[in-house]
Amino acid sequence: QVQLVESGGGLVQPGGSLRLSCAASGFTFRTTLMSWYRQPPGKDRELVARSSTAGGATTYADSVKGRFTISRDNAKNTLFLQMNNLTPEDTAVYVCNAPVRTPQGTWVDYWGQGTQVTVSS
Repeated sequence: QVQLVESGGGLVQPGGSLRLSCAASGFTFRTTLMSWYRQPPGKDRELVARSSTAGGATTYADSVKGRFTISRDNAKNTLFLQMNNLTPEDTAVYVCNAPVRTPQGTWVDYWGQGTQVTVSS
């Protein structure tokens, strides 16, 4: 079955950095568009960054451009999010997303359990 397991979250001071990982299994990772979302406290989930299958094309939310970098290792079925110059506004649960096509031809969005990132002094 599809599994997405995030890791790397934690408590960091403003200006600090974290690197999140998402270990994927149960589907063909190298042909799947992968994304990071986040859900700040009391707010809706929002797209943070998206990576094409080979990682050559990326999309970022305006709020993280220039600070966050999404990347992937298709040989290890792992998605990354390097987060630099963190601010308290980046505090959220960060979740990995994979849209997977079923044998019946429909699409299902799979989500990890999330990893908490807290930016505070």
